[in-house]
Amino acid sequence: MTKPRIAGTRPAVISLEAGEAVWWCSCGRSQTQPFCDGSHKGTGFEPLEFIAPRDDDYWFCTCKQTEKPPFCDGAHKKLEKG
Repeated sequence: MTKPRIAGTRPAVISLEAGEAVWWCSCGRSQTQPFCDGSHKGTGFEPLEFIAPRDDDYWFCTCKQTEKPPFCDGAHKKLEKG
């Protein structure tokens, strides 16, 4: 697998508390988007750990096309047009 699957076309806004750790799915196969459920096994992709530096809402990428993983950078907007 060379390219990740597109799991969604909108960011997932998730509230996290300071110090809370999550694993962002980079392959797009997870059924628990935007987070990893282990579906990447055998794909060559690995999840990315994110630890919240403060209590806040975080915008996680679901299209997997972001250049700023694990966060949404608007890459999904190009998918909607193409």
